[in-house]
Amino acid sequence: MTEEMSEPAAFPEALPGVAEMVRANQANWDARTPIHVASAFYGLDGSRTAEDWFAPFEWTDLGDLAGREVLHLQCHLGTETAAFAERGAAHTVGLDFSAAAVEAARTLADAAGRRVEFVQADVHRAVEALDGRRFDVVYTGKGALCYLPDLTAWARIVSALLRPGGTLYVVEFHPLLDALGPAPSPDPQRQQLTLHYDYLAGRGAIRSDSPSTYTDGPPVQGATTSYEWRHGLGEVVSAVVGAGLTVQLVRETELLPWKRFDAMVPAENGWWRLPPSEPIIPLLYALRAVKPAA
Repeated sequence: MTEEMSEPAAFPEALPGVAEMVRANQANWDARTPIHVASAFYGLDGSRTAEDWFAPFEWTDLGDLAGREVLHLQCHLGTETAAFAERGAAHTVGLDFSAAAVEAARTLADAAGRRVEFVQADVHRAVEALDGRRFDVVYTGKGALCYLPDLTAWARIVSALLRPGGTLYVVEFHPLLDALGPAPSPDPQRQQLTLHYDYLAGRGAIRSDSPSTYTDGPPVQGATTSYEWRHGLGEVVSAVVGAGLTVQLVRETELLPWKRFDAMVPAENGWWRLPPSEPIIPLLYALRAVKPAA
């Protein structure tokens, strides 16, 4: 559900094939999982709830989940997946390519007495892994799309996973946020942000080799290399529309569920925003699209 925040390396002249990059990401997330499970960031000791990871507008956009079957793609530890079960979904499935994360998600769900199914599979193989099942809602985001090399292929997979009339709901870090980085400021009370990274795709994968992860805890051991792909908002919308889905709304918000930059201040719902002294810019976006009824 989250995104690597370490400084990406310069674009290398030669990158491994896409399949090899995806395997590297899978190994990296396997290595991150025990650190994330033990971290204060995820609050799996009870200090955070599943609802903490959702903005109020998400439930408004999704509507009543009672009687609906929900699939959460790239679910990691299932911290958000649990909320769909708690909200009365008829059946909730979380899918992730990390075997370690899926094992942890199952353990956490069992300990809490939640009826949630977790499936270990690359999102590109989701249709086969789920035996062709279809869902009323497919949810994804908050650091998921940057690990997908081809959004056109991803959108076609999502369409195949939806029943006619079903809803895709994406809540994702805004590509502007991904392009920003802190800069030295002469005023210690302010944190200046400048464009550090690409907003748009076009230069291929960005390679990172770092033992750090976005949570507290010890460094990652072993598989420290990962790859990300940039996707502008226009690319996301175009991929969804190209897969035959009808976009119903796109939201942009200045809120984030965690403190990305030091200067951020608490928002009303327990999330974070830049202080009033800074411009209001989008940090997160949501997109809802529907598969036309047969």
